[in-house]
Amino acid sequence: MQVTRQVRELAYDCDVLVVGGGIVGLSTAYAITRAAPGTRVTVLEKEAGPARHQTGRNSGVIHSGIYYRPGSLKARYAVRGAAEMIKFCAEYDIPHAVTGKLIVATDRAELPRLHALVQRGRENGISVRELGAAQIGEYEPEVRGLAAIHVGTTGVCDFAEVARRLGEASGAEIRYGARVVRVDRRPELGVAVRTAGGDVVRGRVLVNCAGLYCDEIARMTGDEPGMRIVPFRGEYYSLARPALVRGLVYPVPDPAFPFLGVHLTRGIDGGVHIGPNAVPALAREGYGWGVVRPREVAGTLGWPGAWRMARRHWRYGAGELRRSVSKGAFVEAVRRLVPAVEEGDLVRAAAGVRAQAVLRDGSLVDDFLIREGARAVHVLNAPSPAATASLPVGREVARRALAALASG
Repeated sequence: MQVTRQVRELAYDCDVLVVGGGIVGLSTAYAITRAAPGTRVTVLEKEAGPARHQTGRNSGVIHSGIYYRPGSLKARYAVRGAAEMIKFCAEYDIPHAVTGKLIVATDRAELPRLHALVQRGRENGISVRELGAAQIGEYEPEVRGLAAIHVGTTGVCDFAEVARRLGEASGAEIRYGARVVRVDRRPELGVAVRTAGGDVVRGRVLVNCAGLYCDEIARMTGDEPGMRIVPFRGEYYSLARPALVRGLVYPVPDPAFPFLGVHLTRGIDGGVHIGPNAVPALAREGYGWGVVRPREVAGTLGWPGAWRMARRHWRYGAGELRRSVSKGAFVEAVRRLVPAVEEGDLVRAAAGVRAQAVLRDGSLVDDFLIREGARAVHVLNAPSPAATASLPVGREVARRALAALASG
């Protein structure tokens, strides 16, 4: 009996197999080994290093949680995660700063939405200061608006470095250059994953944190996720005159969309990034219009929800496309907040792609979405503020993975 048990244990390469080496996958590995020391965790990441996609290509903002519906996972985890992220950065000597930010109304029609944000912030336990037009200059002398709110708990950090430190501190085995091409799940045994290099990795439980490919990994596992990832590219510029902006400046967002609009962010390096917009990408890693993957485009077009979303939001999408193809239109959006910005001040910077989950009815999933299957946990929607919220999100995914491990 003892020999049989030892043979069975040796058949597994790990207890929990995490697919995806972004900040959520590495936070999950970190949380598992903290909650259950001795649990063997392997992370498979297809790139040569961590955080090469959503984690490493965002604006680096530690969000306060003011935007998110009270009681939602985003609200709870962002508020909690912001405080934890600042503490983690301090503990591991990762560059960060708590700068605060302004959310500025530049049109009278935006004032009711700005006031609603004040109320939402208070419901989420966030301290907010309301500002009149004359008070905006106390924080940002070059910003103009009818009214604004100041959120003091917003900050910036280097999320790619956070991800790297999480991976190191987790003690997990992290295999880079390991793209998953097949998953064989047997509910009575576990999962066997084959990589593009021909390696087979066996685990008792699979955790899917594959970001832009999370729906594909779910289907490989044999679970229908009920959504599809529709990639949206966010295009950025850097500001050639960074002295125009002291901190972070945002427009009032449209509550019908999970996008925050073109904003200005002074990063930890002192540079100012402007963006992003949100345009459909022609590949899941479509960081420019020239990157086209026909199979992935066909997958998006074959999903009924993509067409329903397009019919519902075409006006909004047309505006975003205009800002993508016209630098002048992008500058117009920026000058509503900072009139002194000129077209020559904007220098093209690296783009990002948001992994946005879209349901069959065309709804854009607005909250974090985590679903479970037999011996599997799938993170199916974790765009912004997932980096901010990564520590509590990782704990929640870890809790579910450890429960699946215990039941197996």
